[in-house]
Amino acid sequence: MSPSQVVRSRRVVLPEGERPADVLIRDGKIAAVGEYGSLSADTVTELGDTALLPGLVDTHVHVNEPGRTEWEGFATATKAAAAGGVTTIIDMPLNSVPPTTTVDGLAAKRKTAEGQAWVDLGFWGGAIPGNVPDLAPLHEAGVFGFKSFLAPSGVDEFPHVEQADLELALAEQARIGALAIIHAEDPAVLEAAPQTPGVHYRDFLASRPDDAEAAAVARLLDTARRTGARVHILHVSSAAVLPLLRQAREDGVQVTAETCPHYLTLAAEEVPDGDTAFKCCPPIRDESNRDRLWAALAAGEFIAVVSDHSPSTPDLKLLQRYGGSGDFAAAWGGIASLQLGLPAIWTEARRRGHSLAEVVRWMSSGPASLVGLTGTKGAIAVGCDADLVAFDPDADFAVHAEELHHRNPVTPYAGKTLSGAVRTTWLRGRVVDVAAAPFGRQITRS
Repeated sequence: MSPSQVVRSRRVVLPEGERPADVLIRDGKIAAVGEYGSLSADTVTELGDTALLPGLVDTHVHVNEPGRTEWEGFATATKAAAAGGVTTIIDMPLNSVPPTTTVDGLAAKRKTAEGQAWVDLGFWGGAIPGNVPDLAPLHEAGVFGFKSFLAPSGVDEFPHVEQADLELALAEQARIGALAIIHAEDPAVLEAAPQTPGVHYRDFLASRPDDAEAAAVARLLDTARRTGARVHILHVSSAAVLPLLRQAREDGVQVTAETCPHYLTLAAEEVPDGDTAFKCCPPIRDESNRDRLWAALAAGEFIAVVSDHSPSTPDLKLLQRYGGSGDFAAAWGGIASLQLGLPAIWTEARRRGHSLAEVVRWMSSGPASLVGLTGTKGAIAVGCDADLVAFDPDADFAVHAEELHHRNPVTPYAGKTLSGAVRTTWLRGRVVDVAAAPFGRQITRS
């Protein structure tokens, strides 16, 4: 038995709310939660007014390894996660080579990740044209569900599904009880939208209109109704989809949705011309849209706020400061923010009057419930893994991209001042030191 320890804070965020408390840890698990100052152990860590949160669960991370490790990798991604208070990530099935669309592809991921993870790590599978026979074996191997694109993904090895493919994939996922996670943009709407290359963000925004998301979500929900599949809408950027989701839930469709820090904290009006660090698909929309996303989040319409950390090398972003053209149409689309999600959301949440307990629900317990990890991750509760974060909500800091653990120093948050600093991260009761050996584990769907 390992030595026991108590972590004590006047601001512990528990499932029932925030209060002073002691958290007792034994053998990597939370053994007890007691009144402040009431528990004893071999070691006691006093946090004072620094808040104690459960470790964040980020279910939308593109690690890109193997195959595109120069974009990111398990070592750099999980160091960034730990530094940002994220103790569990679920890796997307692209943009690695091979993608996680077969059991062999999953095995390649797992082998590559061995000994490289500073946080706990799970994997999504992919549902692409022609791989329906691979879904049940991948499900049995422990992936957390299957991602599909309704529009081109940007990489040839992970093609999008046409309607016939979607029907087959969702029917099979309904049969095996798997979760379908969907990038919902409609290719016909995208093809009809004006495609104007150049440095003006407004032109890029016009090329990915709200209608592309709304049309894709409507088609997906209709297919889910007929197949009985459980579906989850990834990275909702447009408030136009919210009425569709409400109606589908009233109709009994099993549907959840997420949004991301960049849609909640950034706005189209503030994107500088040529700054392609802001490019992502679907895009960052205007301030009015952002307000409607916040209203939906506060009303419980999103199960999770997750990063969609999708980095690349500076040359692919065509960044002007690296000698690139700043052409939004040609640049790689993806936001790098894994290390910054918690302070970014807290900065805006506090400004809007939200609490740390709400942030924990959006970024920890909600994502954990999405992937079936409730009872293990996402809460400071007896029996859960002792994944904890000491978070100073009143500390401000300036973001310097080159100081982040991301492999490439590219983020739209560069130069911004954010509130809330991660002071310490514990994984299963052990302090995560990114300068020491990693001890993250690979986890599977139970």
